[in-house]
Amino acid sequence: MKDKVKKGGGRNQAKAAEATGMTDGKSVVGIKQADDTSFSVKIQGAGVESFELQVHGFWLVQHTVMTLLSRDEVCPRSNLSLTLAGTALDPLVELQSVKGLKPGAILRLAEEPYTSRSAQLHLARVLELLRASGPQDALREGRSPSILETLTHIHTADSSLPNGKSLKRSLSNTKTETASQDAAPPEYLLPGSSDRPLMALLPQSSQPEAPSCIRDLSLSCWNPPPGHRKLQGDFQYITVVTLEGRRCDITSCPKGFFLNRSTEDVFDPRPAQSAPLCHCFTDLLCHISPAFKQTLTTLKNRFQLPAVDVMPTPYHTLSWLGPPCTSRIHKNTYSRLGVDDQQATQAPDWNEEMQAARGLPMSSLEERLQRDRALLQVNSAFVRAATQGAETVVDGFVEPVNGNPEDPAFLWGGLFMNQGAANVMFGGERGRRAAQRLELKGVQAYSDIARHQGLHTLPTAIIDYRGVRLTAQGMAPGLEGSEQDQETTPAQRGLLYGVNSKAQESPQRRRLLEQLAYASKSLSIQRHVVMLPNKYKASLFTSVDAQGLLGADGRFYILDVFRTFPADANFCPEVETESPTDNGEEESSKSCEEGEEKKSCVKESWPESYHSDYGLPKSFPHGLCRLRPELVQAFIQQKHCQFTQRVKEILDENGGFEECATACDSRSTDAVRAACKEVGSVSNIIFEMRFNPNVFSPGVSFPDAESQSTKLQEKLLREAAVFIITHQIPAFVEHCLQNNEAPTDGTSLKQVLHQRGINLRYLGHVTKAISQSEHKEHLRHILRSVIGEIFIRSTRRVFNNFLQGVDVPSCSAAVSHFLCCLLVPHFTPAAVGEETKKKSRRRGRGAGASESTPWSTLTGAELWNLVCQDADETYSIADCLGSGPNHLVEHYGLQKISLLREFCLKTGVQLRLRDYFLDNQNKAPIGPDDVLNIFPVVKHIHMPTVDASAAYHAGLTFLQKGLLEQAHEQLKEAVYLFGRVSDNLHPDACYCHSVLAKVTFLQGKPAEARSVQLTAVVISERVLGFDHANTIQQYALLAVYMFAGGETALAQKCLLRARLLMLTVHGEDHPYTATLDGCIGLVLTGDQSGKFLKNALRLNTSFFGPTNLHTALSQHMLAQRMCSKGDYRGAMMHEKEALAAFTSLFGEEHSQTSCSKEFLCTITKQAVKVERSLRQAGADSTEQSVECITPSSDTVLEQMVLVTGIKRIASNKLQEYKQKHQELKAAVAKELGLDLGAKQLFSLETLNWAEITPDQEMGNGEAAEEKGNLGSESQEVQKIEETSAESAAEVSSNGHVVEPAEEKQQTLDEAESDEVSPGAEVQEVNGESEVRAGGEETDGDNSSTASGETKSEATVDEIKPKEVNGEINVAENVPVSPSALKGKGTWADVVSNAPMANGKEDQDQDPAVNGVADGVTANGATEE
Repeated sequence: MKDKVKKGGGRNQAKAAEATGMTDGKSVVGIKQADDTSFSVKIQGAGVESFELQVHGFWLVQHTVMTLLSRDEVCPRSNLSLTLAGTALDPLVELQSVKGLKPGAILRLAEEPYTSRSAQLHLARVLELLRASGPQDALREGRSPSILETLTHIHTADSSLPNGKSLKRSLSNTKTETASQDAAPPEYLLPGSSDRPLMALLPQSSQPEAPSCIRDLSLSCWNPPPGHRKLQGDFQYITVVTLEGRRCDITSCPKGFFLNRSTEDVFDPRPAQSAPLCHCFTDLLCHISPAFKQTLTTLKNRFQLPAVDVMPTPYHTLSWLGPPCTSRIHKNTYSRLGVDDQQATQAPDWNEEMQAARGLPMSSLEERLQRDRALLQVNSAFVRAATQGAETVVDGFVEPVNGNPEDPAFLWGGLFMNQGAANVMFGGERGRRAAQRLELKGVQAYSDIARHQGLHTLPTAIIDYRGVRLTAQGMAPGLEGSEQDQETTPAQRGLLYGVNSKAQESPQRRRLLEQLAYASKSLSIQRHVVMLPNKYKASLFTSVDAQGLLGADGRFYILDVFRTFPADANFCPEVETESPTDNGEEESSKSCEEGEEKKSCVKESWPESYHSDYGLPKSFPHGLCRLRPELVQAFIQQKHCQFTQRVKEILDENGGFEECATACDSRSTDAVRAACKEVGSVSNIIFEMRFNPNVFSPGVSFPDAESQSTKLQEKLLREAAVFIITHQIPAFVEHCLQNNEAPTDGTSLKQVLHQRGINLRYLGHVTKAISQSEHKEHLRHILRSVIGEIFIRSTRRVFNNFLQGVDVPSCSAAVSHFLCCLLVPHFTPAAVGEETKKKSRRRGRGAGASESTPWSTLTGAELWNLVCQDADETYSIADCLGSGPNHLVEHYGLQKISLLREFCLKTGVQLRLRDYFLDNQNKAPIGPDDVLNIFPVVKHIHMPTVDASAAYHAGLTFLQKGLLEQAHEQLKEAVYLFGRVSDNLHPDACYCHSVLAKVTFLQGKPAEARSVQLTAVVISERVLGFDHANTIQQYALLAVYMFAGGETALAQKCLLRARLLMLTVHGEDHPYTATLDGCIGLVLTGDQSGKFLKNALRLNTSFFGPTNLHTALSQHMLAQRMCSKGDYRGAMMHEKEALAAFTSLFGEEHSQTSCSKEFLCTITKQAVKVERSLRQAGADSTEQSVECITPSSDTVLEQMVLVTGIKRIASNKLQEYKQKHQELKAAVAKELGLDLGAKQLFSLETLNWAEITPDQEMGNGEAAEEKGNLGSESQEVQKIEETSAESAAEVSSNGHVVEPAEEKQQTLDEAESDEVSPGAEVQEVNGESEVRAGGEETDGDNSSTASGETKSEATVDEIKPKEVNGEINVAENVPVSPSALKGKGTWADVVSNAPMANGKEDQDQDPAVNGVADGVTANGATEE
């Protein structure tokens, strides 16, 4: 868990943090120390050449040593310490605390004696150097490789430069690229081509394999040392065979390594004559073998990729394609040394490691960074161990520790692994898998609670391998405690909370209940009471399954949290909440009445014709359908809109908002209470939404006293279920209709659906919503992705059952047979059986038994029936999949190669890299030799990067306000912090680099943007996947920056690479393909440029219509292209279409419309000129040259920037909206009796606070402070509105381009302002936010996102699932509208008290659920 400080970065960090208030005081000091205490020292000793090292004063000595060990000058030496003036330095002391250490001081490396373990670690470092990774290593290990270096590498003189300089060569070397490098695109990349070659996806790397330094290196036959040699210090004996053929025996001892006199036949451990004793193993080998010395020098000096290309990723990113050659092309020279097989003497305690990392201090930025890094390292090591353990268990190398064959449990490497019992109540096997998945989500939810140090969860991961799903957890600390804890009672050490706990009241139980109550507020869980089978009542803060434990380590743990989130009422129709009575006669006499009440309740809760229209509620294959946390947040936000609107309506009915708010009667209180009751708030004094996770849970009953609360919870959950169908799914469809960056595959589709809280079990309803849409044809790409995802997910479930009956030797043949049955129409198993039989005979194993095994008799028709049956049961689509794979291809445009890719990624299957022809019915297109491996697919907990994410989102906030300089500083800060925590190998680090590149480009620095974007592409390829949807977009952005720097050939390569990936992942029929084709058409200079531009126009017209901006830009670019070829008639036609679209979108006075008019006039004049010259030439002229209009490179770059969305065209309607908004405010002010100027509506000179503020609680000092803030913020708002009108680059939190905030708000506010009277629009009381009619949120509501970030455009549709917890102290830098400023003591405070987006408040305050104070319970009573 030692923090290895990342080299580079961190410049101007203190200035950025100070300017934006991103961090607290201690953090700013920590960043200042990172810059101000930086100095250089000289390193000498230990046989290395002296060199300079830049260090920081806050570094610990041991961290400095770790940095030294990673330097090329020191590697592979280890077991070193630092000395200053002959005095050894304490490893745990900061450098700035060392006396006498100053800039230019000489630090000497001292060689420390080895132990047996440290000697093994040294040998491991040597082998890591000698095994230098080759270009095919990532594919062999199933990891996603980076293709960027191979793609952009040009065989020139600079390719031999070290440290990746060939990849990031200077622009001066590339601006002179000639047109000869602009090669024509291959045929399979041209528009309309149906070829999808896989060989082009992973081109052959230009880097050679690492040279061999030694013939053999293994443990000696005389190993282990005998007893008398152990007493003399011998650790082990090693045999080396050099390149010269010499065999040597080497002894490892505390002082290092030396050559002994042993031979193959004689054991003589004495040191050889004239043989040195070397502390480093490679020094001895260099002395023994001159060839080794020469090869090692070559190895160290060979081309080095950047660190982000070669460092191991925290988590395994699967590559579904492996090497093209199935046989091993290299031998493992070092496998017999035994270093890789060395196991720790004791299995690691993963739980203790994780809790120790979580318990690290967080008082300063440096401490928080070390804590985040430690958590990431521990969790990634745990996931790797869990992956290896799952493979070992499923392969049959571990025996179960229990005797239950239905639920076997395994212990391996400090891990507890099991499948979980198949509960009939939850749905058997599918219910078991759902419980494992939901348990992981529950652990994630409790782990994410901010500042929640008192309640702990076990490290958890889920591994799917060969059809089996295992849950791996760290070992919970012993509940009985150790011998020294026997004086404590079992109740104090064991189960303290849960329906089965019989623990008596104790201080430990009270503390645990406090922690659970704290967690329930953040998770919006209602405290409730359930009836136990023994008629006892249990008060719960969690689901009925959860258990609270006190471990032997003194920590509180919560387990079994798989039902933490509320139930989905759409899929639990048969569950009725039980309310048993104590008297059996009363129960029988009232059963009919209760049944009638329940039926009427159900009838009232669901909308009319809801069941007939949507077929809901209905049963589901498993009984664990729960709502997603994102849906809960969106539903609470929507409920808050209803609450504020209802309060406004009630107050208007009773005299008006301002009169009720300033009066001293109960009208305001009654309005809030009435609104709380109508929207379903669990509190009657303030808006508060909480949910009972046990409602609609089978087997759970509630006492009679809870009947009213239970009915309210049932109603809320039904409303939430309806909210998914009637609001979230239509909002998703509308989003896809307007966005050209729509989902391209199953992964991106899942991400977008989950952001809106839509579970994947609603894919069938998404399909119906698209089919019933009037824009069905424009949404065909979404329908294609949805149908493909339904098909692959159903196929995966069938495949998991299929693998259960396959033995290990037949896995490759069975998987290939399954894929052939799945993707080849009318496939029969005869061909596979005969092929297997022939191959078995050729290999000398006799006739195979494939015909007699169940898996070999599976036919394509049988498999398709199983898949369709599962799809119908799960997604309620009976006929959508048709009768075979050709139906999916013909009706939906799905590609078989895309389905093959999705299947492999979801099941872990890795195929050999070659081209597959899946329509060949005569021969199996996929053979057993094509299935290289099956890798585990892992789901794990995601560790937070709090400070880095805070800086990243703060940068996005500034970017949305148009403040590029502040955004640039914040994003640079975020990049530095991501590097410190995760070495930039993190998905958010990729998005951060991409946004930073955009901001840098908008600032006019394309070279710097290109350098940053290179890193973003590599991170995306290695962390997300070489063919991930985000990787495609990152390649397109990199092409723009390369073209801006004059690297036209490389820009073309990047765009063609993006198009190749797009064709493989989805196909050509997608809006983003039009974006790529538009850019390719602009970059190409050959005759094929027009093909790409015409295809882009065709796609944009078919997806967005003729008057869309994307279509207009395509028309303009095609007209421009035709002008360059002299076709002015065609250019006039397309430019007229573009002009009509621009006029419709922006109006006659817009600059874009004016430019289009001017260009059309130029084309017309040129066309007339050409026509006149042709007429004058007469019939005698055999050839007449036509003058062409060729766009400049700056024009092409500007169009690429617009097409890719780096910039967007600003609308003049924004200014109209501003003027209209000012007029509306003036009308409201006039109604209030205020004489306000039009230009300074809320200026302090005209606004008399004493006249309009009856509340006298605010002191003079506070009032003056608010005046000052109001004036400065009003000026800042005006400044930002002007800046945003000029800058059109707006970026969302995932690194994608979005519309500017003002443009988004304009459409909403302008539409609503026409319907609402000026008197009902804004009422200003105490500077309080207005409450608008028509269901619109208040400004105060809109500003209630994380840490005070103002988002006036945020509607329920645009809620993101993960708002950053505390964009730390950015509130004073984020401007807000004057109407959003709040006073004190008014009911408007209650009305606009919006819920936190994630249930969390500022870091300095205890969180309250939906604005409820800490001491108030669900019914408004004060907690004890």
